[in-house]
Amino acid sequence: MDITTLTLVELRELQQQIPSELRRREAQEKSNLIKEVRALAKERGFTIEDLLSKDEAKRADVGSKVRIKYRHPQDANLTWTGRGRKPKWVETWLATGGTLEGILV
Repeated sequence: MDITTLTLVELRELQQQIPSELRRREAQEKSNLIKEVRALAKERGFTIEDLLSKDEAKRADVGSKVRIKYRHPQDANLTWTGRGRKPKWVETWLATGGTLEGILV
């Protein structure tokens, strides 16, 4: 389509039609894609719901807490999972001759 030949009024009218046409086409494309995915899943012996429920179960594990691995010998409130940077109290413990095995829970 050559829009250079359109008048200003025609261009503005076209501009008004574009958003609704985009929404309609996106909805149609989404519907077509869902049909394709359902057919592919069916070919392999699954439903979309089967596939999504497994992904949701994995996502639930993402926020779970990590078990405490180390605890300060005098102050039980000071703990560390062993992940990330060593807390200051662990650094101090190691600097004074302690070992990680000595504070292992």
